[in-house]
Amino acid sequence: MAPTLALVGATGAVGTVMIDIVNARESVPWGDIRLIASPRSAGKKIVVRGEERTVQALGPEAFDGVDVAMFDVPDEVSAQWAPIAAERGAVAVDNSGAFRMDPDVPLVVPEVNAGAIADRPRGIIANPNCTTLSMMAALGALHREFGLRELVVASYQAASGAGQAGVDRLYAELAAVGGKNVGVRAGDVREALAAAGLTDDSPFPAPLALNVVPWAGSLKQDGWASEELKVRNESRKILGIPDLRVSATCVRVPVVTTHALAVHATFEREVTVDGAHKVFAAQPSIVLQDDPAAGVFPTPADVVGNDPTYVGRVRQAVDFPNTLDFFVCGDNLRKGAALNTYEIAEVVAREFA
Repeated sequence: MAPTLALVGATGAVGTVMIDIVNARESVPWGDIRLIASPRSAGKKIVVRGEERTVQALGPEAFDGVDVAMFDVPDEVSAQWAPIAAERGAVAVDNSGAFRMDPDVPLVVPEVNAGAIADRPRGIIANPNCTTLSMMAALGALHREFGLRELVVASYQAASGAGQAGVDRLYAELAAVGGKNVGVRAGDVREALAAAGLTDDSPFPAPLALNVVPWAGSLKQDGWASEELKVRNESRKILGIPDLRVSATCVRVPVVTTHALAVHATFEREVTVDGAHKVFAAQPSIVLQDDPAAGVFPTPADVVGNDPTYVGRVRQAVDFPNTLDFFVCGDNLRKGAALNTYEIAEVVAREFA
């Protein structure tokens, strides 16, 4: 009998993308698909696989008979309800940060470490942070071939990484600074935002329109941002390299959706641009766009809405042995969140075949 899938957080931003992904699949392994959300969203009607389904309120009984439950809810909600789903017999696949570094919860990118899915003592599987995910398909493929040793990353993160509030704020700021000559003098952008009443309640610590902000997340020890520590800790866990040397600088940029990263990766074995091209070209989840002479390289505006990871600007770092530099783009709401969560769920579904 085909397994039952539950989508918790079905009416949220990433939950909506998950439904789009399920609807776009040629076939799915599920017998029934159950939509779950907060009580205020209960009763809403959403079409999934051609059938109108009613959103159920989140509660213990909502997981009865569920085999796989995908969670796209805030950390505190996942922390409470994913264990309840597991107690009721479901495998919980969680997109929040609640369980990522729990040693009893595998942190999974299916094309990198799908084998970790089987070892889930708590009945929970974690989905990585969208920034880490945006580069992981590329790094995982290179690591298998050349052995990753060191990683230096600068991320350029879209406003949607801060949720709908981030998107709304960026649009509001862009409208406020739309006049000519704004930004040619220090203070212009802040003055334009103040004139539009945009002085409070921003999810960003500085104006994002016509600007870049070298900060993402919350302040941690020694001046590190939480997003930067996630890149380090999650890369180590996913790749199975606990002593991997990692340094990350996370930057918020005025892009609505799709994260980009500049990656400087050092390997144990000799690596060349041609060798890296062959590795990337062999991966079905990677699109190689690397012809700078013709102006061909990935950008967020061209990648948004697509499932694969896009890679370009592959260069051999002449002054650093066994080192490559490259640029990666990935839609942070698709592969960076919804798609990877769903791909994990599909792997689990095979256990019911």
